[in-house]
Amino acid sequence: MYRDRLLRALMEQGLVVFSIAEARHVAEQEAIPASSVAPLLANLTRSEWVSRLRRGLYVMSGPVPGTTPVHSFTIATHLVVPSAISHWSALHYHGLTEQIPRVVTAFTPKSVVTPGMRRPAAAERRRKHAWTIQGVRYEYVTVKPEHYFGVEPVWVDEHSQVGITDKERTILETFISPRTFGGLGQAMGILQEHLGSLQISKLIDYALKCGTVAAAKRLGWTLEHAGIDERYLTPLLELSSSGYHLLDPVHPRKGPRERRWMIQNNMHAHNTR
Repeated sequence: MYRDRLLRALMEQGLVVFSIAEARHVAEQEAIPASSVAPLLANLTRSEWVSRLRRGLYVMSGPVPGTTPVHSFTIATHLVVPSAISHWSALHYHGLTEQIPRVVTAFTPKSVVTPGMRRPAAAERRRKHAWTIQGVRYEYVTVKPEHYFGVEPVWVDEHSQVGITDKERTILETFISPRTFGGLGQAMGILQEHLGSLQISKLIDYALKCGTVAAAKRLGWTLEHAGIDERYLTPLLELSSSGYHLLDPVHPRKGPRERRWMIQNNMHAHNTR
C-alpha cells in the first residue's frame, strides 16, 4: 500500500518533519507515482499519522510503537529556516534558569510571517507573532544577519539535530534585551551564578561582535562587579560611547552616572527608593 510505504520510508530516513518536496523525493525512491503524493499526505493527515504545521510542511504525529513525540525544538527550527533555539528556551536548555518557559523561543535572520499577522483583530496585534501548534506556542525574534552567530548543533533526540545558541550567546542576549527577561537583575543573577562555567573571553568577543554598545557596557560593568580582571575588560572599556546608557532599561532614567563605563546606574536609584 502506497500510504504505508511512504510513511515507513520517511521514518526510516529520519524525516520526522518534512516538506512536500522531501516527500516527493522519498516517493520517487520508493517507486510511488508523483501524482499520488498529495492525496497520500491528505490521507495521512486525516488519519492523524501526520499533522500539517504550515503550508507544505508536515510533522509525524501518529502513535508509532518505539517512537517518541517530535521534539518542540525540531518543530521550531523547521517552521522558520534558518533559525536557532534562543532566549528563554536556550537558558533553560543550558541549565541557566530553573524557570520552565511557557513558549518555545528562537531567533532568525529572516523576516517571519506567522498566521497572526494575517488577522486584523486588535488582540492579535498586541501579542507577539507566533505559531501555536498542538498547544505549544512558538515565538521568533528577528536579528540582523550579521548578529546570527553563536549557534551550536545539538542532538535533541535520535532523529533531530537543531541549532541552539551556546551558553555565551544566550547570556549575551539577556544584556541585549533585558526587557524580554524582566529586567537586568535577571541577567546579572544568571551571569554571577554561572560565571565559572562560561568562557569569559568568548562572551566578551560576542559582545563586541553584536554591535550594541549599550549591551557591551552593561556586560562589562556587571563582569567588573563580579570580580573579572580588568585585562579581560579593556576592549569593552575602550568602546566609544556617545552618551550614558541605562544599566537597566526597565527602570526610569535616574541614578548616578559612572563615567568609567558610561553607565547610568538606575538600578541603584530603583533599589534605594
